[in-house]
Amino acid sequence: MLEEFSSPTPGITRNALRRSNTFVSTKKNFTRGTKWSFRHSSAARSPLDEYLDRTVFYRDRSFTRGEFRDYMFSLSQPKTDVLAFARSPRQFRQIFHGTINNESRELNLHRIEKFGLREIFRLFVSSCFVGLRKPESGIYRLALETTQINPEQCCFIDDRALNLECAAKLGMKTIQMETLEQLREESGKLGVG
Repeated sequence: MLEEFSSPTPGITRNALRRSNTFVSTKKNFTRGTKWSFRHSSAARSPLDEYLDRTVFYRDRSFTRGEFRDYMFSLSQPKTDVLAFARSPRQFRQIFHGTINNESRELNLHRIEKFGLREIFRLFVSSCFVGLRKPESGIYRLALETTQINPEQCCFIDDRALNLECAAKLGMKTIQMETLEQLREESGKLGVG
C-alpha cells in the first residue's frame, strides 16, 4: 500500500492531470478557504475531501481515505530548531508573533495542534480561514489591519522570495529564510534576533 504513496502525487499521473481542468480550481479552493469553514455541518464535505475526491480518489485505490490522510499528515514535520528559536525567551518577550500561511483547514489545524503553535503565535492569518492567499496583497493587509501594527514595525519571514515581495511593498521588513543561522543573523541586524 505505501508503495503507491511514494510518488510526490500518489496515484496521479501527468495524463490524468492534463485531462482534468478542475484540478487547478480545486487546488485553489483547497488552500484559499471557503465559507464552508464558517457554515460547516456534519453533512458537508470539507475542501480537503473534495480535493482528494478529484485528485486521488477519482478511481478505486488500494488504500482508504483515512490511511491517505494519516500518511499526508505524517509528512508534515516541524522545523524544531526554528520553533525553538521563536520560543526563546528573548524572542517571545520582544515580539508579537503571527503567521500568514496557505494551507487547507485540516492541515492547518493539525499543525497548530501537533506542533504547539498556539504557544508561539498569537494570530493565524491562514488562507483557509480568510479566503486570501500569499502572495496576494490582501492577506498581508489583513494581517496588518488585524494586529494594528504599522508595517515598518513588522518583519515578515518566508522561504519564498515571491511571498516577500508584497510584504516589502507594503513597508514590512522581510527576511528570506534559508537556514536558522542566517535567520538569527538577519533578524539580529533588524534588532529582533
